[in-house]
Amino acid sequence: MSGNTRYEHAMKVIFYKRLSIYIIAATWVFEGCSSNSLNKEAGDRKSLEKATATIRDAFARGDVPAIVALHHPDVVKYFGGSNVVKGRAALEKGLIEMFRTSRMEFIESQLESMTFNGDTGIETSIFTIKVTYKDGRPPTLSRGRAMVVYIKYKDSPTGWATIREMVQAAPDLK
Repeated sequence: MSGNTRYEHAMKVIFYKRLSIYIIAATWVFEGCSSNSLNKEAGDRKSLEKATATIRDAFARGDVPAIVALHHPDVVKYFGGSNVVKGRAALEKGLIEMFRTSRMEFIESQLESMTFNGDTGIETSIFTIKVTYKDGRPPTLSRGRAMVVYIKYKDSPTGWATIREMVQAAPDLK
């Protein structure tokens, strides 16, 4: 090999060694970032699933203070048409009225999707609620689909609070 060719060959070897080191370093960085992100999302998913179970349990007990505590002070719930609940006070008033005449129990809750963006979790689920009337009327079942937006909230017993919720009819059973 001539001197020029040896030099070119040595430069190529150095270039490829450096390139390999950069690729390995970049892989470590990206794997570390993505595994941290995945671990955070897995932890968020587990804690949000626990929070949603806590809400359903509070409904089954008719525990108005517990239900209200799991909602952000600025909560807005859209139940269709003009049935909109704004704020904890309105939520509490509606729950007290409802539990005065009936019991509510979630007998089905099927998670359709759950996604996270920072300290926000969004859940879509299909649910069935059994309403048992205190006056002896036969119980009724109501099915629906809900999209609930949760935020991490330090004053919530679970660390998550509902801030927005929209409910619609569930798809027909097949």
